[in-house]
Formats: sequence, C-alpha cells, structure tokens
Amino acid sequence: MSNYIDTTVKDIDGRLHELQEEVARLQAARAALIGGAKRGPGRPRGSVNSTSEPATAVPARKRARPGRPRGRRGGGTRRVQALELVRQQPGITIPQIAEAIKIEPNYLYRVMPKLLEDGLVRRDGLGYHPVSEPDQAPEPALADVAES
Repeated sequence: MSNYIDTTVKDIDGRLHELQEEVARLQAARAALIGGAKRGPGRPRGSVNSTSEPATAVPARKRARPGRPRGRRGGGTRRVQALELVRQQPGITIPQIAEAIKIEPNYLYRVMPKLLEDGLVRRDGLGYHPVSEPDQAPEPALADVAES
C-alpha cells in the first residue's frame, strides 16, 4: 500500500509542477497583453524591474496632475508689472520691485536684463529708469511688451 501512496504523491507533485509552469506562462501572456509588467517593491508606478519589459503605461511625468497647470503662462505678466513700476518710480531697484509685486528678487534678475536688451529700460547704478518718459514719446502697448 505504501507503494501506491508513493506513486500517487509523485503523480500529484508532477501535476502540480505542470500546473505551476502553466500558471507562469499564462501570467506572462496576460502581462504581455495588458502591459502590466511587475515593478519591484518600493519602486514608483511606471517603473519596472531591470529583468522585466518596460511598462507601456503612461509615465508618471506625463500623467495629468491635480492643481494649477505648471510651466509658463505665456503672458509676460511679471515683465509688464516690472516695466510699469519702473515707469511709475524711476530709479527703483530689483528688491523694491520684487517687494511691490510680491515675488522673489531672483526671478527679476532674469526679467530685467531682457527689458534692458529690448531697450525699454536703462540702468543707472542699482536702479532702473524708463528709456523714454511716457509724455515725451508714445509708449509701447502693453500687449507688445507681453509678447516679447
């Protein structure tokens, strides 16, 4: 009788091994169809193990994020605000402009040189002055300033 038990256990073990191989094949086929490669523990969504195929899902940086849109607004708003303050207060400095429009001065250190290049302001010491007084010459339209 022990011989019968031994052969039955071996048959069951063999069948289990076959089934485990089939399960692995079916899981691989399923993953290939839906692009669901497994990622390792502690890895962010969209990343995969180096042994797996790369996931075809949308990468994390491409997914829509809640909240306000990132990136440039394209309106040149800070540029227009800075130019208006220079026209209102000739000789104003970057820290004063930053305080007035409630932004960090480091941003203005990129904006103001562009206004200088465009010939809209001139620098005298630390302060900025409009190139022409508004009553002496026609001032450029704010839309023109925002576009450049």
